[in-house]
Amino acid sequence: MSDKYDVIVIGAGPGGYVAAIKAAQLGLKTACVESWTSADGKSQVLGGTCLNVGCIPSKALLEVSHKFEETTHDYEAQGIIAKDVKMDIGKMMERKSGIVKQLTGGIAGLFKSNGVTSIHGHGKLLAGRKVEVTDKDGKTSTYEADNVIIATGSKPIQIPPAPFDGEYIVDSEGALEFTEVPKRLGVIGAGVIGLELGSVWARLGSEVTVIEAQDTFLPAVDQQLAKDAFKQFQKQGLNIALGARMTGAEVKRKLVNVSYEDSKGKHEAKFDKLIVAVGRRPYTDGLLAEDAGVQMDERGFIFVDDNCKTEAPGVWAIGDVVRGPMLAHKASEEGVMVAERIAGHKPQVNYDCIPNVIYTAPEVAWVGKTEEELKAAGEEYNVGTFPFAANGRAMAANAASGMVKIIADAKTDRILGFHVVGPAASEIVAQGVIAMEFGSSAEDLALTCFAHPTLSESVHEAALAVAGGAIHIANRRKKK
Repeated sequence: MSDKYDVIVIGAGPGGYVAAIKAAQLGLKTACVESWTSADGKSQVLGGTCLNVGCIPSKALLEVSHKFEETTHDYEAQGIIAKDVKMDIGKMMERKSGIVKQLTGGIAGLFKSNGVTSIHGHGKLLAGRKVEVTDKDGKTSTYEADNVIIATGSKPIQIPPAPFDGEYIVDSEGALEFTEVPKRLGVIGAGVIGLELGSVWARLGSEVTVIEAQDTFLPAVDQQLAKDAFKQFQKQGLNIALGARMTGAEVKRKLVNVSYEDSKGKHEAKFDKLIVAVGRRPYTDGLLAEDAGVQMDERGFIFVDDNCKTEAPGVWAIGDVVRGPMLAHKASEEGVMVAERIAGHKPQVNYDCIPNVIYTAPEVAWVGKTEEELKAAGEEYNVGTFPFAANGRAMAANAASGMVKIIADAKTDRILGFHVVGPAASEIVAQGVIAMEFGSSAEDLALTCFAHPTLSESVHEAALAVAGGAIHIANRRKKK
């Protein structure tokens, strides 16, 4: 038996590495197990899906492709003449990889500075809070801890009609590695990942078709904003087919032949590449020994209580392997909470105040309840909206589409939902998160002084509009 630890974390993604660092900062002897290996097979790679093949590389490509689209389509209207602009895909991918390498290497540095022991290999939880680690050569070692935190994340779902082949039919990871712009690109799934990846390649010149089985576009998003975003995506050239169920995909003569059905009948389409982005599932394969004492549901999610404790004493689970949204920041917050609880503190995660973001252009971001959810619950509420078309800073930035929407309780005025579609929505939504964390009312925001000219003034105006007092748009007349 090797050294015993106070805490062993299995998985070094945004949940796992944050939990390990926080535990070490709290004076706990901590180790983190991670199986991810570099392309050359020589070294361990930290950061999980988010840093390596998810959040960070996709944002790098989104930023570059957005700048390219602005240069080729939007600059002339602003007086900037840029001719013969070209995109170097190889350079773009090289930059993306450089960012990933810098950030993942940074985690290794943080582990060292905080005293976290990094263990390279596949971790498996045994009974009695023991962790068996199998290295790349098949050698096993066993470690023991007072507490074990499972943070193994998730992986893309593969569907029978379109099995991944790594070249023509790919998952979200493969879509980040194209060496050239596909002439025709198909995307299965109009969720966050599908829209973001479809946007990247559409901006760079692909003819993109998104096939979505649900009849409603972005059903988790407030539908007033979802409809606004849908119109803008269509204007950008994204062909989004709703209520369309894919029935098959076959590669013939270097093309993916896709068949799908909708209310109008059967259809066929040919693509150079097909991205399957229909969701993710917990990565729990080979994770638990039969007598580990941890229970999972039929989909592979680990059962935990509100504080991320499993049914096995001293065993915790966080992030994508447990209930709740599969979001990196949610995993990180759970990691901090669990580490602090192990150290004897009593923190909690406020799951009502976890922001969601789609990093398209326009960005879509929200926190709290949608208007549809409140209607279904029979709750009384007031709504205030303000369009970026009436915001001077947005107009000056040539980004005057979308809006801010604030929903407040009709009796208490407490903010129940905060929704943004438009420029910098991913940053603006944080104002709603802070307001809701402190139990703010719409009036609290309305009484706050915002700098002028800023995009955030739209938050101020939306808050004023909740009570019918917006300054820079005509207010709705109150019903008598």
